[in-house]
Amino acid sequence: MFRSVARSAAGKNLLRRGYATESVPDRKVAVLGAAGGIGQPLSLLMKLNPLVSRLALYDIANTPGVAADVSHVNTRSEVAGYVGEDQLKQALEGCDVVIIPAGVPRKPGMTRDDLFNINAGIVKSLCAAIAKYCPNALVNMISNPVNSTVPIAAEVFKKAGTYDEKKLFGVTTLDVVRAKTFYAGKAKVNVADVNVPVVGGHAGITILPLFSQATPKANLPEEDIKALTKRTQDGGTEVVEAKAGKGSATLSMAYAGAIFADACLKGLNGVPDVVECSFVQSTVTELPFFASKVRLGKNGVEEVMGLGPLSDNEQAGLESLKPELKASIEKGIKFANQN
Repeated sequence: MFRSVARSAAGKNLLRRGYATESVPDRKVAVLGAAGGIGQPLSLLMKLNPLVSRLALYDIANTPGVAADVSHVNTRSEVAGYVGEDQLKQALEGCDVVIIPAGVPRKPGMTRDDLFNINAGIVKSLCAAIAKYCPNALVNMISNPVNSTVPIAAEVFKKAGTYDEKKLFGVTTLDVVRAKTFYAGKAKVNVADVNVPVVGGHAGITILPLFSQATPKANLPEEDIKALTKRTQDGGTEVVEAKAGKGSATLSMAYAGAIFADACLKGLNGVPDVVECSFVQSTVTELPFFASKVRLGKNGVEEVMGLGPLSDNEQAGLESLKPELKASIEKGIKFANQN
């Protein structure tokens, strides 16, 4: 749906493509952190998705205004805003998909550990509520650091007795979106036709785009591939610097989050051959969680797909990312098991 919207040339065509007249199942989607920098544009994009029938927008403040604003968009879904912990139950009950962009951005004087502890605490609390009120929902984790917040969520669900590895996803789609965009620009091909798998994790060197598997083939020189890889890994920093420290990648992240949620909804609805990259419980490597291509279906993960053939540089990148990714996973597990 979003790819067709993105290619629409005129506003009226965009709106026309946004409406669904065909019969589709009722689906409730919640956005937790809906009033934030990612949450607001993500809420709008989910309102445009014709697969959504009910859209629950939750945050600790300002959600009624966001919900009122978004609710005026003339698309299928009914929108409700919920604010504060006492309304979290209402937001979550009956959800098919829960998207979590909640968290705080890094502020001056705040260390990375400070940021981790705040956001990890938020995720831990929200996941406890998900386990209680909608244990069968597909959970799309956007809150950073994804390499740690997904393991935190898994531990919370295990403690609650609700963990299903097929229903927990770290959203790494922005890495794929960036890899496609940068590759298309360098290869001079139509970006709509490009596919680039991105594996590993969702931070720095743990992000490993597999340009050797990119389609359409462009036979780019090795130095271009190395530059594209580094740019994909540093994409977040590129945006932060362009915004002069006054923001981060909120709009592109919202787009990527909407793309992945749309794929989850299509899978739930029985659309065949829905494949996206995601950070999930995995046996692809020796690490317990790893991002690779995942086939989505009616129960969430239908198949965690292998890495396929890697170039020598990609194989080296895979080995070099493992220690950092392992440490991030262990940090999340340790946090979740405190107290």
